[in-house]
Amino acid sequence: MFVVINETADDVTQWLAHYRPFLIRQTDQKPAFTLHIKSEVCADTFEQEIHQDDDGSEILAGHLSDGQPCFKFLLMGRQVATMLTSKAYDEADVAMTDCHQFGLDNALMVMYALSTATSQTALFHSSVVSYKGHGYMFLGKSGTGKSTHSRLWLRNIEGTDLVNDDNPVVRITDGKARVYGSPWSGKTPCYRNIDYPLGAIVLLSQAPYNRIERLVKLNAYAAVVPSISGKRWDARIAEGLHETENWLAQYAPIYHLDCLPDADAARLSCDTIASNP
Repeated sequence: MFVVINETADDVTQWLAHYRPFLIRQTDQKPAFTLHIKSEVCADTFEQEIHQDDDGSEILAGHLSDGQPCFKFLLMGRQVATMLTSKAYDEADVAMTDCHQFGLDNALMVMYALSTATSQTALFHSSVVSYKGHGYMFLGKSGTGKSTHSRLWLRNIEGTDLVNDDNPVVRITDGKARVYGSPWSGKTPCYRNIDYPLGAIVLLSQAPYNRIERLVKLNAYAAVVPSISGKRWDARIAEGLHETENWLAQYAPIYHLDCLPDADAARLSCDTIASNP
């Protein structure tokens, strides 16, 4: 749960439309974080620590001279938002200068990933479908074919439904993993407040053939790490993510699928992973 507080004269409701399915009644539960939308924030002493570029969507992560975490969000080379956060990632101020929807979405995603990282919760870069009461996640580098593989399941595996096409959430509770839809779904509008027991995780690789194998131990761990968002140079965040990643590597069915973008690949992965939830 998080709270957004608008401290500007702008009407931000249009930017928050796809968050409505995730609204909850006010409770006594402390939010994971509170984000304040400001007219401006000052980041004159910004020092960059890392640069992430995903097909023209860039995040510059760093800090100010006093150590306060700072993030800058760019789209096709244009800076569209700046965010300052508390060191515990439970408070943030963000100001958008352009492409307000993009800036706000990225700020909220970053805050969600960081504020929940120590709670056995992980924000994945993944496409997810549901089938027979379980959620199946497809991982891979950008351009590998995650969305394509989900579409192949939807077209060829009766009873399949799309859960999220870009940024689902996995949470481990009472020794069990569940995968959740989120307000962030990339280029495919799929903002569904639904969740399923995690059936399997599949790392995709393009190949001139279809072949699938189960991964275990270190190979399973290495398969999930690149797809989980987080500030890994922060020791507290890294430790929290490691706990989640290690649990998944030990207890979640994890596979590697070399595949073509065809119906046979979807049938092979379904026949293999859906029989072993």
